[in-house]
Amino acid sequence: MADQAYWRGTGRRKTAVAQVRLFPGKGNIVVNDKLLDEYVPSMALRTRVVSPLQAIGAVSKYNAVVKVTGGGVTGQAEAIRHGIARALVREDEVHKSVLRKEGLLTRDPRVKERKKYGLKGARKAPQYTKR
Repeated sequence: MADQAYWRGTGRRKTAVAQVRLFPGKGNIVVNDKLLDEYVPSMALRTRVVSPLQAIGAVSKYNAVVKVTGGGVTGQAEAIRHGIARALVREDEVHKSVLRKEGLLTRDPRVKERKKYGLKGARKAPQYTKR
């Protein structure tokens, strides 16, 4: 697999989907044709995005080109993180145990619950009146 030009990984979180292509490089991450610093405003979210690379100690060994759609800023950042982790496993199976232990390969299943009829939201009910 080392002769391949890049490794793919698809990451998901809530309604966000990130398609990640991982290349050997110097550590640049481009998201929707913008640098990661421009696309993700928060430093905390940026560190969350690169956490799979930090877990294996390869922050400056790979470049990533990401196309992400749907969701909000946090959902997109976590979808990118999930995609990078999956691409790293495709690159080398040795990374799987480390990334699994950090919880980076598990897709977060939490999504917004739908609103039900007769209720104000998913679970909040109108005030009960006895008489």
